Amino acid sequence: MQPEKFYYDNKIVRNFGIATVVWGIIGMTVGLIAAIQLYHPGANMHNQFTTFGRIRPLHTNAVIFAFVGNAIFMGVYYSLQRLLKARMFSDWLSNIHFWGWQLIIVSAVITLPLGLTTSHEYAELEWPIDIAITIIWVVFGWNMFGTIFKRRERHLYVAIWFYIATFVTIAVLHIVNSFELPVSAFKSYMVYAGVQDALVQWWYGHNAVAFFLTTPYLGMMYYFLPKMANRPIYSYKLSILHFWALIFIYIWAGPHHLLYTTLPGWAQSLGVAFSVMLIAPSWGGMINGLLTLRGAWDKVRDDVILKFMVVGLTAYGMATFEGPMLSLKQINSIAHFSDWIIAHVHVGALGWNGFLTFAILYWLIPRIYKTELYSKKLASFHFWIGTLGIIFYAVPMYWAGFTQSLMLKEFTSEGMLKYPNFLETTLRIIPMHVMRSVGGGIYLLGVIVMAYNLIRTAKQGSLVANEPAQALPLEPIHTVAKEAAWHRRLERKPIQFMVAALVVILIGSVIELMPTLTISSNIPTIASVKPYTPLELQGRDLYIREGCSNCHSQTVRPFRSETERYGEYSKAGEFVYDHPFLWGSKRTGPDLAREGGKYGNAWHYNHLMDPRLMSPGSIMPEYGWLLTQKLDTSTTAAKIRAMQTLGVPYPKGYDKVANADLEKQAKGIADNLSIDHIKVKKDKEIVAIIAYLQRLGTDIKANNTAKN
Repeated sequence: MQPEKFYYDNKIVRNFGIATVVWGIIGMTVGLIAAIQLYHPGANMHNQFTTFGRIRPLHTNAVIFAFVGNAIFMGVYYSLQRLLKARMFSDWLSNIHFWGWQLIIVSAVITLPLGLTTSHEYAELEWPIDIAITIIWVVFGWNMFGTIFKRRERHLYVAIWFYIATFVTIAVLHIVNSFELPVSAFKSYMVYAGVQDALVQWWYGHNAVAFFLTTPYLGMMYYFLPKMANRPIYSYKLSILHFWALIFIYIWAGPHHLLYTTLPGWAQSLGVAFSVMLIAPSWGGMINGLLTLRGAWDKVRDDVILKFMVVGLTAYGMATFEGPMLSLKQINSIAHFSDWIIAHVHVGALGWNGFLTFAILYWLIPRIYKTELYSKKLASFHFWIGTLGIIFYAVPMYWAGFTQSLMLKEFTSEGMLKYPNFLETTLRIIPMHVMRSVGGGIYLLGVIVMAYNLIRTAKQGSLVANEPAQALPLEPIHTVAKEAAWHRRLERKPIQFMVAALVVILIGSVIELMPTLTISSNIPTIASVKPYTPLELQGRDLYIREGCSNCHSQTVRPFRSETERYGEYSKAGEFVYDHPFLWGSKRTGPDLAREGGKYGNAWHYNHLMDPRLMSPGSIMPEYGWLLTQKLDTSTTAAKIRAMQTLGVPYPKGYDKVANADLEKQAKGIADNLSIDHIKVKKDKEIVAIIAYLQRLGTDIKANNTAKN
């Protein structure tokens, strides 16, 4: 049997590599701007398109899907070809995948600052972009499996297992979490409401971390680390146990983001139990990686690329130990909604995803350009300044989170809240936020240095766009000796392997999601809870547009400190008409679940116009454009019809008269503001958002009044 000659496609790898670096710098720059805004709100230059609420999701999407996403595709396209001894299935599909992914990212850059968002964390992009993501993801899978089918290597290496699990699980997560009812070209309402929507979102949100930020990177670790160290992976058996245990357990852990909320207790308990179990397979991967370096630690001392890998794996181990610990209720009660979570997330993002990406870029670019790295000294500088940046970022955020959370829970000897005003705690942690931005700036500087180093590396070499290779053709199946080990047999069958992975991740998904989505008794109703009025519905959409849920939660947990500060703890039945839910994941400002009636209309008007007028020292941006921009009431009827389709009990034909009710309520608010010598027309956006804020929590208050 004669070897076959073929060519590896390095051009697509190069393209994804360039996109990784470019989007990494952009995404991290946006993140730095957002960090500065948390102690200097004027950093948005009083521009509605650059407020924290609008650019925070831009930062997360740019870093997760642009920086990390392109890095994943770069690593997969390079390693997959070599593991399978085959060129990618189709250059045409590769190019569609690359340019389609970049267009999706550009669409996010345009739409998110415009306030076109679903408000679902890590899934903020509206329905047309969701469809585009689905199409491009199918193209990626088609190209990957096409390559697997034409491979010249029967055995599927462990890295490919993780790539297959990533593809199939992200497809399931994206489709289920994107059930939206379109209202217009870039506006939709989530099909689920309240508690159901929260469960689906955090089933998606946690597993987006698991199967986008973790499993493909583990696959790349299993390929690139042995290549960099010139040593085989430590344990094949451990990799089998690590893989199947990880994808089975991870999918159950999402509810730990919703502890002490109105999610059914059994779902919360399942999330906690599986989160704790997750330590074992997560550390199995870390240990398998670090022990691969047995006998090669002298190389780590001299090789900066291995330094990046070791610190990245260590950060992965730290983050995957801390995550289960944060799922314990006692710890979660302190950490949730605080900067502690921000520190936890960034140890993983900056350390695990960032450092592994940098290591792969430093190793891969010189090889496809057939040259040496331009400067090992600059790479070493990047390593040390990047490590310093992570420390300067994470430590102040841990400190800030712990400090603020304990302050918010503290009572005086007389049994009164020691810090009843949330703003007192915000001002106390501003120095930590300044230090965080310094750490982020240092880390970003390292990435810019890396970009320069890689550009000089490319210039001194020449891209081998089509790298020659040769391998024996795949033996006919009947000539292959039967494998005794069941897993060896499974590894030879990609479709069966994909189906097995799909079944494993669906077990936890179905058991956790279906009871809450289908059994109505899990969400007891409250008779006093009514649908939003048309004006309140429009105001709620403005609240979503401005990204208010990025700073304010809307769920009061059953802690004495929270009920004393905010009012009665939240009930599941309060949220049955909330499409989407707006519980939030971080409190930069106070909870708003009981905001209605707490202050007068004039207070809200002045607070939105200039927060410092009502709350001296506030870091909230000004929303002056709400005072001048006209409310678009042409969408009211369509929104009412959409809500009726979703089961909200508006009267039949109400869409035809909704704007009349809207104008009546708006006039009432405008007239009320005039009493305080505030002249505002009833058709301005400020009136709608005031109506929504004044509605929050009033239904449950009405219920209590009726009982009394």
